[in-house]
Amino acid sequence: MKKSITANKGKQLSTTVEGIEYVRLPIKTKVVTSKDDIVKLCIRKTKRHLKKGDILFISEKIVAISQGRAYPIAKIEVSKLAHFLQSHVTKTPAGIGLGSPWTMQLALNEVGITRILIAAGVAAITKPLGIRGLFYHIAGRKAAAIDGPCAYTLPPFNKYAKLAPINPSKVAREIKASLGDHDVVIIDANDLGVEILGVSHRKVDKKLCKAVFKDNPLGQESQQTPLCILRAITV
Repeated sequence: MKKSITANKGKQLSTTVEGIEYVRLPIKTKVVTSKDDIVKLCIRKTKRHLKKGDILFISEKIVAISQGRAYPIAKIEVSKLAHFLQSHVTKTPAGIGLGSPWTMQLALNEVGITRILIAAGVAAITKPLGIRGLFYHIAGRKAAAIDGPCAYTLPPFNKYAKLAPINPSKVAREIKASLGDHDVVIIDANDLGVEILGVSHRKVDKKLCKAVFKDNPLGQESQQTPLCILRAITV
């Protein structure tokens, strides 16, 4: 299978962590929508390729989309507060985050005005001191996983904003139950970092998961490879 799959542009199929080589096999899919059953999609695309010991990684984005957690920005009613707060968010090449009125409004709706205001207030005080990251630490993972439209996102989702998936560990367990003896990881990865949102079993090594996806082998643009099989290479 390794020979039949090519790495995404600028990425490598293999990586070495603590002396063990791992191959990351990106699996291409169609554009996922809220009409798709995420469990059936994963079975259809990966089951025939999986070998004993493999772990299936799934982009949190397609899980959220399949749950109907992506919204057209034209239908999001943006408040004056959302406009004000987003103007103070640092934009990065890795994703729009809360740096748009639509994603900030989703954060206010999802996390609550009070929590977002506290996070923003703490960030306003600490950022000039060189202390970064406290906004999302206080706002929480639900806020951090919100993302919005980017030029490289595949249509129609280049005009959508997205919330974090609901119960990602439950989704991971459901997929594992259908795949058999293969653990499943729901991952939020970009070119700046990796977060593990859900795992199919508490024994899954999250530290290892982050390490093998540190270089974001699924890519940050429109690669259309939201699934990835992780395989340890034994000599």
